[in-house]
Amino acid sequence: MAKKPIYIFISGGVISGLGKGITAASVSLLLKSAGFKVAPIKCDAYINIDAGTIRPQEHGEVFVCDDGIETDQDLGHYERFLDISLSRVNYLTTGQVYQEVIRKERAFEYNGEDVEVVPYVPEEMIRRFKLAGEKSKADFVIIEIGGTVGEYQNVLFIEANRILKLREKEGVLHLHVAYLPTPPSIGEMKSKPVQTSVRILNETGIQPDFIVGRSEKPMDDRRKDRLAFFCNIEKENIISNPDLDFVYELPLVLEEQGLAEKILKKSGLKPKENADLKDWRKMVKKVKEIESKGKPLKIGMVGKYQKVGDYLLSDSYVSVVEAIKHACWHLGRKPEIVWVESELLEKGKKPEEILNDLAAVIIPGGFGSRGTQGMIKAISWTREKKIPYLGLCYGMQMATIEIARNLLGLKLANTIENDPKTPCPVIRLMSEQEKKMLARDYGGTMRLGSWPCRLQEGTISADCYQQKIIYERHRHRFEFNNQYREAFEKAGIVVAGTTTDNKIVEIIELPKDKHPYFVGVQFHPEFQSRFLKPHPLFLGLIRSAILEK
Repeated sequence: MAKKPIYIFISGGVISGLGKGITAASVSLLLKSAGFKVAPIKCDAYINIDAGTIRPQEHGEVFVCDDGIETDQDLGHYERFLDISLSRVNYLTTGQVYQEVIRKERAFEYNGEDVEVVPYVPEEMIRRFKLAGEKSKADFVIIEIGGTVGEYQNVLFIEANRILKLREKEGVLHLHVAYLPTPPSIGEMKSKPVQTSVRILNETGIQPDFIVGRSEKPMDDRRKDRLAFFCNIEKENIISNPDLDFVYELPLVLEEQGLAEKILKKSGLKPKENADLKDWRKMVKKVKEIESKGKPLKIGMVGKYQKVGDYLLSDSYVSVVEAIKHACWHLGRKPEIVWVESELLEKGKKPEEILNDLAAVIIPGGFGSRGTQGMIKAISWTREKKIPYLGLCYGMQMATIEIARNLLGLKLANTIENDPKTPCPVIRLMSEQEKKMLARDYGGTMRLGSWPCRLQEGTISADCYQQKIIYERHRHRFEFNNQYREAFEKAGIVVAGTTTDNKIVEIIELPKDKHPYFVGVQFHPEFQSRFLKPHPLFLGLIRSAILEK
C-alpha cells in the first residue's frame, strides 16, 4: 500500500501580500532538495472558475500552465523555484469546487442527500488535494490558502484543513504566515497582531505547527518568547522571515533556521538525500554581488496595467519582471526596470523623452485599445533607433501593426480587436474563436497552454533556442493574418517561427543585418523562465542590449 502524503497547509494573517506564495515555494524547494516529491497547490477563494477573466490590476498576472489552465501568479513562483511544470490539479478556486458539487448533485451522485455547504464543499476540496498528490506521486502536498484568516471567503478551505486533520490524525501540518509590524512612531516590533491572528485561527479549530513571522527586520528572541507563550507553540517552531533584497534568498533563510528539518521531524521522516542547494546558494551569492556592485542595465517595460491610481503594481507583469532579472543576473548585469505608461506616449510625450536611455524595450501581453497608439510609437522608436526589442503576445501584434503602417504603407492597418472595420486587418480573430465571441463564451476559451512551434534556421530565435521545435505557452484569441504574410516577407520581415503545420505565425523578426534584436512572439516565454535557467529569448535580448549599449 502506498504511503499517504503529508499535507502542509499554509495560511496568512494580519495583512495580505505577505508572501505566502514565496513561502510555499521555498518550503517546497527545501523539501524537494531533501529528496522528496512535492505537489504545491494554490487555493483562491473567489467564485471565478479560474483567473482568466479577472483584471490584472485587480488580481495581478494571469499565469498559464502547459495544460492551458489560467491561474494565480503564485503558480509562477512555484514553477520558478522548483523548475517543474504544474497543471490544473495544482490550482483550486471556490468556483471550481461549487461547480463540481452542483454537478454531482444534479447527477444524483449524493444519492438523494440534502447537499449542504459543510461537509460537502470541504470534502470536495479534500478530494482535489488528494488528487494532486496522487498525480504527482507526492510525499508532500503543500496547500497555500489565499487571503487571511478571519475572512469569510476562505473559511471553507480552513474547514477542509480541520476535517482532514481530524480524519488523518497524523500527517497534516499547518504553517501560519503573519505580520509583525514595527510602527515608526514606536520603533518596536509588535507581536500582538500575530497573537490575534493565531487566536482567530484557533477559533476555526486549527492550531498552527509553525509560525513564520514576516517583519522588516529579523525577529528577536523577545518576540519569539511572547509568541511561543501566547500562541501555544514551541519557540523553535517560530521562524523569522524578514524583508530581503530579493525573493530567491528566502529558501536559504529558512534553511538556516532548520525549517525543513523540523517539518521532517514532525512528519516522522528523515531526509532521503543530503539537502544540497549548492547551485541555488552560488547563484544567490552572485546576484548579491551584482546588485551591490554590478553595472545597471535599463530595460523599458511599455505597458498599461502597471499603474492603479497613485500606485505602481508590478504584479501585473511579475513573470516578465522575473524573466528580465534571471537573464540580467545570468549575464552579470544589474537589472533596472523602467516602467513606461503607454498612454503617456499616446497623449503627446515624445519617445526620445522617455525611451532614449533604455538599453532594450519590452511590450508585454494585454488586451483592448487603450494605450496601443503609444505602444506603436515606442515600437517605431526601437525599430528606427535599433534598440533591442521583444514583443510578447500583444507586443508581437502591435509590432505587426507598426510594421504594416510604416514599412508596408498600410496606414490604416490595425487589429480587428480594436477596429473591427479596419480595411487592413493584419491581426485577425482566430477562426475557431468567432462563435465563442458571439456567444460571449469568454472563460477558458482562448488558445491556451503549450503548443509546438517550428523555428526557421538562421534566425535570431533559432540562434537563441538552438532547437528546431520548441514548446511555448499561449493565451490569445487573435493572430497574424496570413493574407498579409507574403507582403510582409517581400518587405524583408522574417517569419521566424510557425506552428508545425505552418498555418499560424508564431514569431516575426527583423533581419539580423537590419536590426540587432527585433523579435515579436505570439506566446509568453516569460512563463518558462527559471532562477537557475533563464529563458533563451530573454537571454538573447539582454545579450544584445549589453552589446548595443
